[in-house]
Amino acid sequence: MYRTTLGVDGMMCGMCEAHVREAVLKALEKNLIAAKKVTASKSNKTVVVLAERPIAEKLLRTAVEATGYETTHFRCESYVEKGFFARIGSFFSNN
Repeated sequence: MYRTTLGVDGMMCGMCEAHVREAVLKALEKNLIAAKKVTASKSNKTVVVLAERPIAEKLLRTAVEATGYETTHFRCESYVEKGFFARIGSFFSNN
């Protein structure tokens, strides 16, 4: 699994977060990329995507910038789910 983070300047409210999130979801769907989770945060100034494969920087930047927001930093890294349910799931997926 991969966690891709893109910095987004200009989100001021919950509607802004929803607008950015929807734009990213549509771009991923159009490119046949299934995301496990997409979150946008005005306080963190980010949109974060959890997916089975890395997300291209250009894809995310284009989707977000088309909504009128500015993008800043980009980071894509391997991600391992943490917590009780992730550990239980690992017992069943290794068989």
